[in-house]
Amino acid sequence: MTSAERRAELAASLAGIEDRIAAACAAAGRARDEVRLLGVTKTFPAADAALLVDLGLRNLAENRDQEAGPKAAEVGELRPDAAPRWHMVGSLQRNKARSVVRWAAEVQSVDSARLADALGRAAGSAREAGERSEPLDVLIQVSLDGDPARGGTPLSDLGALADHITHVGELRLRGVMAVAPREEDPGRAFALLAQVSERLRKDHPNAAEVSAGMSHDLEQAITHGSTCVRVGTALLGGRGLASP
Repeated sequence: MTSAERRAELAASLAGIEDRIAAACAAAGRARDEVRLLGVTKTFPAADAALLVDLGLRNLAENRDQEAGPKAAEVGELRPDAAPRWHMVGSLQRNKARSVVRWAAEVQSVDSARLADALGRAAGSAREAGERSEPLDVLIQVSLDGDPARGGTPLSDLGALADHITHVGELRLRGVMAVAPREEDPGRAFALLAQVSERLRKDHPNAAEVSAGMSHDLEQAITHGSTCVRVGTALLGGRGLASP
């Protein structure tokens, strides 16, 4: 497939997703600009990410640091005047913190105080080294079903973790993120997340972000207040050809 053909394919997919988001917002009585679209480019090459930037998508996401770092650098070289804002949405180990803060503007998968501490230290060091210019925005990944294999902090620990993050230098708490549990109605899960977000904002009013909804359930997420949907397959297609 030529670059022009791939661009046309991505343009059609992006337009379709925008239509879905707009329709879901209208049905929920919300403004379209209340919901950000994150293009999840995992396993797809930097050339695809650059084409999405050309098409006006400014928020891109990855879930593995070893793929994201080189890809973000390459996209920066390909599109130096229109660099996207990169988000880390996958499970993150503390030993990757120093690498992640070099390319990510936001980490949506903070699920422990120890990870928050590691990110705070790394972000501070990166600022001192001139590798980033702003504090790191973070979201707390919440477990809606208590399954440790799917990541996220237990609901019972959310308040304590949020308080901890606000005292870590170089981090800005922006809200919560979650993935709807398998074998469960997504709408029910997202309704619970909305309640969790509302409680969190009572003590942390700036933590208003709710990252929820993917290719198959973004409408339900928007209905229940999602401010950020993370779309990969519906935007880019099946698994890409980038190195795993």
